[in-house]
Amino acid sequence: MSETTTDVLGIGNAIVDVLSRTEDAFLEARGIAKGAMQLIDEAQAATLYSEMGPGVEMSGGSAANTIAGLASFGGRGAFVGKVRDDQLGDVFAHDIRSIGVEFQTGAATAGASTARCLVLVTPDGERTLNTFLGASTGLGPDDVDEDQVAGASITYLEGYLWDPPEAKEAFLKAARTARKAGRDVALTLSDPFCVERHRDEFLELVRNEVNIVFANEAEIMSLYQVDNFDDALQAAKADCGLAALTRSAAGCVIADGDEVHVVDAVKVDRVVDTTGAGDLFAAGFLFGLTRGKPLAACGQLGSLAASEVISHVGARPETSLADLAKSHGIL
Repeated sequence: MSETTTDVLGIGNAIVDVLSRTEDAFLEARGIAKGAMQLIDEAQAATLYSEMGPGVEMSGGSAANTIAGLASFGGRGAFVGKVRDDQLGDVFAHDIRSIGVEFQTGAATAGASTARCLVLVTPDGERTLNTFLGASTGLGPDDVDEDQVAGASITYLEGYLWDPPEAKEAFLKAARTARKAGRDVALTLSDPFCVERHRDEFLELVRNEVNIVFANEAEIMSLYQVDNFDDALQAAKADCGLAALTRSAAGCVIADGDEVHVVDAVKVDRVVDTTGAGDLFAAGFLFGLTRGKPLAACGQLGSLAASEVISHVGARPETSLADLAKSHGIL
């Protein structure tokens, strides 16, 4: 097999997050489901933005956050996602390139503006996402470079891509190109509501198109329509090549056939903002995999990265994850 040029190629929605602290009552008054992600249109985004408190803008997007985390560990990352040639699109492109991630996707010159996610953070650190997908839905098969995919050790795909039809085609092209090149394909289930929208197709994906699956407790239980985690774990063991399942404060469970590892969460003094916890867990885990680490160590790297990101506002690391891992004796 040829040498890889990239450790992980992430493909997902290119989004700029706008984070604002709020109270539970703000969500309740607007009928917004706490802790979930809902899709909104441009008019709803404008209304909600006008009602929110002061906001902090920073680049986001699930797979992009994962690749940002990978880069912080010292991994070679690349990202594919669509922005518009506008102010937020420039912010996104600058931010991801400035941390050493390859980002070549051409900006759209017409159509909807760059995607944004209005993130409402309640006092308990829980984040509620209100996403206007905008230009990110314009991602299509032509944006997927087959040579770039074939050169990546792992292609990492976010489940949110399954919503827009063109992006779904890009997703499938990338997965099949990677598999043809003998590379690994990873999928994150993204969100329980995303799973509910696409359950049958996601089951098909985990059984036939991908060999690494990331999910949290709620997502994997939704996928298999079961009421407890253990039943979901058994189903995942039967269906998935490698499953990395996160359980918040209870840590994570890594299953590879009959090989199962339970890894504790890394304790933090205070949970400030859970935005990006799953994304950064995937970053650490994938970095470990590309370095040939044992699965339990991959889980530890993931848990460490998640602990860093929930200790501050925002979905990307603020300190070097490589240095953090070294200080914990994991690298």
